Order: sequence, then structure tokens, then C-alpha cells
Amino acid sequence: MKILLTGGAGFIGSHVADLLIEEGHKVIIIDNFSTGKEANLNPSATIYPLDILDEKVEEVFVRERPEILNHHAAQVNVRESVRDPIFDLEINIRGTVHLLELSRKYGVKKIIFASSGGAIYGEQNHFPAREDHPLRPLSPYGISKLAGENYLYYYQQTFGIPSVSLRYANVYGPRQDPFGEAGVVAIFTQKMLAKEQPIINGSGEQTRDYVYVDDVARINLMVLKDGITGAFNVGTGKETTVNYLFQRIKSLTQSEVQEIHGEPQKGEQLRSVLSFEKARQALGWEPLIELDEGLEKTVKSFKSALKKDNAK
Repeated sequence: MKILLTGGAGFIGSHVADLLIEEGHKVIIIDNFSTGKEANLNPSATIYPLDILDEKVEEVFVRERPEILNHHAAQVNVRESVRDPIFDLEINIRGTVHLLELSRKYGVKKIIFASSGGAIYGEQNHFPAREDHPLRPLSPYGISKLAGENYLYYYQQTFGIPSVSLRYANVYGPRQDPFGEAGVVAIFTQKMLAKEQPIINGSGEQTRDYVYVDDVARINLMVLKDGITGAFNVGTGKETTVNYLFQRIKSLTQSEVQEIHGEPQKGEQLRSVLSFEKARQALGWEPLIELDEGLEKTVKSFKSALKKDNAK
């Protein structure tokens, strides 16, 4: 298939691109490189350095005629969305609708949307959260991702374009940017390897569901199947505290930093964990990489990148 992948130079998007290309698909990437990196790009992909709001994106649809839109480009920082909700709206809602309109106009056959599990559900009523959990986002980022899902539903019902929303848990792994996308695994790893002091927000007993990026890429491939539509959680069903992450990464990096706690972040969820039972039943998908193995792989990749940087 010919797949247009937005955000394909980013952390998650680049892993998705690699797997799609490995499986024989033709991948066209749109990325403005605001957080994505040229080093992440697969050399077999066709690259268009554009913002998703750029009018020239229409030229890509005209020239390439993609069968699938896989939309990963986004403003992904929850705290940034709180600081600047209008910017978040522009990228995550207006940018998404721009792509959906072009998909309708140029005959895209299916849309895959990178959504968010934790941010959409808000404080959970039950653990792990299923897809039928009440949707109560507590940030502009969560609101914009929910709006994206609702727009997909509209385009599916009104124009007959099938769509899938992948509600990601906390994705981690190689290529995650500790400065841009602000994942705690990447932040702790980078700081410990640099012999800097990470700060744990609040008690550190808040929990998240950490899913390895290769497992995330794999579900992007699986939902290409005909007849697969709707929302799917992409998580592990397991809660992990920030304190556990800190100690595990400290051990893997052989760091001597102390466990220091700072002020809690306002509005931060206390617990977040997603059920993947729907994905298991509908797709046969389940996470294959356990957290300890994934952390080992991640730390190893960060060490390798650091060696390359130091050798320059």
C-alpha cells in the first residue's frame, strides 16, 4: 500500500515508518522537523519537509495519491498545551481537519490516527481503563485528541472513510527525545548518563502504563486490515510508579544520583493504565516487550547515541 505518514521523522512515527517499509509498503513522510530529526528518517521513504497546515500539503496528495493516511504529527506536550492552548488547537485540531479534508478530496481509503489513552480518559474510574471508559480529558492536549477522534467519526459516518484511533499509553524506547517530547524514561536516562540530577515530580508514586515503541509500531501495521475500525487502547495493562522507573534506570546506567523529589505538577493524573483486551480480541495484538527488557534496550540505545556524539 501507499501510506502517507505525518510525523514520520519523530520518535514514534519513525519506528512506524521502518516497520511499514520492512513489510513492503510505500511510505511518504510529511514532517516539519520541529521535533522530528533527519537521523530518524528511513532512506527508503519519500520525504516532504512540510507543516501539516501548509497549503502545499495538498500538492503531496495530488502527486502521491496515498491509499492510507497515518497521522502522527502533533503537538504532544501536555504541559505545553496548558501553557498555550491556542497553539495546541492549531496543530492538533485544525491540522488534523486539514488532513481529513484532503483525504476526503483525494480518495484516501483509510485513516489511522495517533490518539492518547491517558490524556483522553482523565482520572480513571476503573483500572485498567477500557475503551468504553468515560472520556474526561484534563488538558487541552487531551481535548484536542478527543476532538480528532470525533472528527474521524464524522468523516467515517458522512463520507464513508474508515478510521482507527490508537489510544497510546506512555510510549518509550530508542529515539525518544528527552528535550522535545518529554517522556520520563528518556529524561531520566539522558540525565543519568550525563551525570546530571533528575527531579521526580511529587511523591513519585503516581503510576503510568509504559509501552515499548516496537509494540506500538506493530499495531499500526495490524490495523491496516480491512474491516478494522474504531478506537483501540495501546498499553500493557500494568501500572508502574515513577519511583520504580527511577531506580531501574539508575541501576541500568550505573548512576550515583540521589532520589530527589520536587513539587508535584498541577493537574497531573495519579494513576493511568490501559486495558488492551479489545486489541487482543480484534487484532491478536498484545505487548511483547516487558518493561525491564524495554528499559534495557532504551538505555543501550542512549549509550550508543552518546558514544557517537562524543566521537564527533
